[in-house]
Amino acid sequence: MNRIRQFGTLGAAAPFCLLSSMALAHVTLEPQPAGIGSTYKAVLRVPHGCEGEPTLKLRVQIPEGVIAVKPMPKASWELDTVEAPYKQSYEYYGTPTTEGVREIVWTGKLLDKHYDEFVFRAYLTDGLKPDTTLYFPVVQECGGGKTDRWIEIPTEGKKGDDYKSPAPGVKLRPKAVD
Repeated sequence: MNRIRQFGTLGAAAPFCLLSSMALAHVTLEPQPAGIGSTYKAVLRVPHGCEGEPTLKLRVQIPEGVIAVKPMPKASWELDTVEAPYKQSYEYYGTPTTEGVREIVWTGKLLDKHYDEFVFRAYLTDGLKPDTTLYFPVVQECGGGKTDRWIEIPTEGKKGDDYKSPAPGVKLRPKAVD
């Protein structure tokens, strides 16, 4: 009987522990390495709004060397992309590619008390450096004019945990050898 009471107390406290840790959470990418010279499925995780306000817009900047971006539509969210030239031409399945999606914008409403994921796929070009982290800066616009800018890219010798508002990143693996 005593064990049941102790478990019940822990069970009741668990949601509060989860909420307090989520309040400190950042927008992140699902932790999986990505292979250079391959298609990458990016899953951005948004654990909360801005200071209690709902998320109304999520803007994702696409870094150089990431091409052929295709965002996944979300029910009840508007989806826009911003296209612009790349700094150089990239080969994509034998075709020179000089411009494409440089920013993805989802507009809708995600309450602060809810969690959601935003997905896109992209091709990681051969020019990216293996064994580094590729960052996707994100701006989270919320109600009440509040904004969280997850845009800090670590300098050499630092990591995302060293910053207040780190950009989501993914570790790059070397290109697979055929």
